[in-house]
Amino acid sequence: MQIDPSLQATADNYKLITNLVVPRPIARVTSLGETGLVNLAPFSFFNAVGADPLYVIVSIGRRDDGTQKDTARNIETGRDFVVNLVTEDLLDARNISATDFPPDQSEIQPANLEVLPSARVKAPRLARTQVSLECKLHSAQPLGANTLFIGEVVMFHVADHLVGPRFHIEGFAPLGRLGSPSVYCRTTDRFELPRISYAQWKKEH
Repeated sequence: MQIDPSLQATADNYKLITNLVVPRPIARVTSLGETGLVNLAPFSFFNAVGADPLYVIVSIGRRDDGTQKDTARNIETGRDFVVNLVTEDLLDARNISATDFPPDQSEIQPANLEVLPSARVKAPRLARTQVSLECKLHSAQPLGANTLFIGEVVMFHVADHLVGPRFHIEGFAPLGRLGSPSVYCRTTDRFELPRISYAQWKKEH
């Protein structure tokens, strides 16, 4: 089947892209408003895009009425944010943080969470999370109804039990986002497939 996105409604195109480009990691972003209010919101248009420097991207759309979301406004004004990765023990809290609370109410207390000061950025990080990435804003790029934020990771916070020899991460099982509106996946079913060299491939074929 061929589906021409130019002939489809925006909602249908959103459904297609979010159900086909899967699984996607989930960034639960903490940011700081101008009044000092901590905002917490999840985004699955998120990924790592570079290692030297360390860059991650978070793409944030607008509300249904076209206004800017709190996280986007906070990142633009504060110039930093923290990505807290989501594991299954915090799934319920993640769901609450996706609620459309008014701008003058933080999601932290309703989600029964606590924050800790970050080391290199103003925005705080979540206390009950296995991995947090402190990010300074590199740039922001408008992309239609979304804004693509590129953040440089300036500090890792990783639970001690996850870090093995030579920074090998062991036992980390974040949740992934599948189709919209509310389908997720676990990352506990894994397998290894070592990469082969061209010389090895030639020898075997």
